[in-house]
Amino acid sequence: MTNIPELADIPGAVREKLAIFLDQRRDHVAEIGAPVSTAMSFLESFVLDGGKRVRPMYAWAGYLAAGRGSESPEAMLRAASSLEFIQACALIHDDIIDASNTRRGKPTVHRGAERLHRESDFLGDPEFFGTSVAILVGDFALVYAEDMFQDSGLSPEALQRAREPWRGMRTEVLGGQLLDISLEAAGSESVALSNSVNRYKTAAYTIERPLHLGAAIAGASEELISAFRGYGYDIGIAYQLRDDQLGVFGDPAITGKPAGDDLREGKRTELLALALQRADERDPSAAATLRKFIGRTSDTQDLLRLSQIIADSGAPDEIERRITALTESGLAHLRAANVDPQITETLEHLAVQATTRQK
Repeated sequence: MTNIPELADIPGAVREKLAIFLDQRRDHVAEIGAPVSTAMSFLESFVLDGGKRVRPMYAWAGYLAAGRGSESPEAMLRAASSLEFIQACALIHDDIIDASNTRRGKPTVHRGAERLHRESDFLGDPEFFGTSVAILVGDFALVYAEDMFQDSGLSPEALQRAREPWRGMRTEVLGGQLLDISLEAAGSESVALSNSVNRYKTAAYTIERPLHLGAAIAGASEELISAFRGYGYDIGIAYQLRDDQLGVFGDPAITGKPAGDDLREGKRTELLALALQRADERDPSAAATLRKFIGRTSDTQDLLRLSQIIADSGAPDEIERRITALTESGLAHLRAANVDPQITETLEHLAVQATTRQK
């Protein structure tokens, strides 16, 4: 690589590295059997045909902001690209857990595999087959993340420096998902626990840890890493709060998921917890309706009614204020890091982009 890619060029460069990695493993997968190759085509489509490459971009930003150290840009790009496989694992499994039919405007992996079963006139239950295939495809993604990262070409010293954020990121995203489904099962109304889900399921592995990872690989100081983690924590939480708003009020044409999907799934978000608190204070009958139907209906009119109750509670306005405060706090951490002005400007732009996504 003769030139160091700009952050704006990272999504395309990441896709190229992912395509090369998958192509290099094609023959080995084919040796195992044609059905495995067919299943792996779902993973290939998932990682190559969609996604904003947010995590690799943040990892690359951390690497550049820390001065790159002595690590090869090519190796760093491969290491950053591996984060897309962790993202694939998380989303493929998340879609199974949430019984989601679409992701990025396309059928989810388990629904695609289910359709393959029906069209091929296979024996057994199509839904069970689809779920089983998707679980294993997600597992493959996690294995590939480790392979791509460890074989990226980073020096042994850089891999050792990256050990803490790499290990923490994987543990946190899985732990956050477990916490999420546990809160749903318990019908939790805790704002604090909902915030913990946001922290570990999204903020840590979307922004905070990728930045930490890139900076650690480049040999950044503890002060710079601390500033980046402060930025990543605040912007990551704000990012998830925005996603929670979209999960109730978002336009399916933009989000790629059905309207009110979080209400149908019974997501125990901070938005819902606040809405229940405020409805208890102002309109107990509305609160009772919300508790009765959340996660228990797919009827369009019911979902519209629930979203209106949440809107009337005033909770969305509180969430908007919290998003604003977190964004300002995150940007303050970034500016205190005193890194290259161009990197600062780009990270400011990414923060605003993440926290003001369209409905």
